[in-house]
Amino acid sequence: MTKKVIGQVTIEEKNEIQILFERRNGLNELAKILTPDNTVLYEKLVKDFGETSAKFQGWWDRMAEKYHWESTVGCNWEINFDTCEIYLIHFND
Repeated sequence: MTKKVIGQVTIEEKNEIQILFERRNGLNELAKILTPDNTVLYEKLVKDFGETSAKFQGWWDRMAEKYHWESTVGCNWEINFDTCEIYLIHFND
């Protein structure tokens, strides 16, 4: 795996994605223990996860357009929450 710094976001922008990141991770953990038997809670989880994932991807799309980040097929962006730096991550085969 290789990492390349391609940009930086503001603290406010970092805080926005960090909240979404933590929420999505929490929903993932909840999904591991929740069964479809609890229909109401399960449907709420699925809905919330979909909305959170859309907001999460929307943040990356907005920031990429705003800052004109480099992008390459087969690579992902990653944020360092301590420094607000954005990395282009290439997972070597």
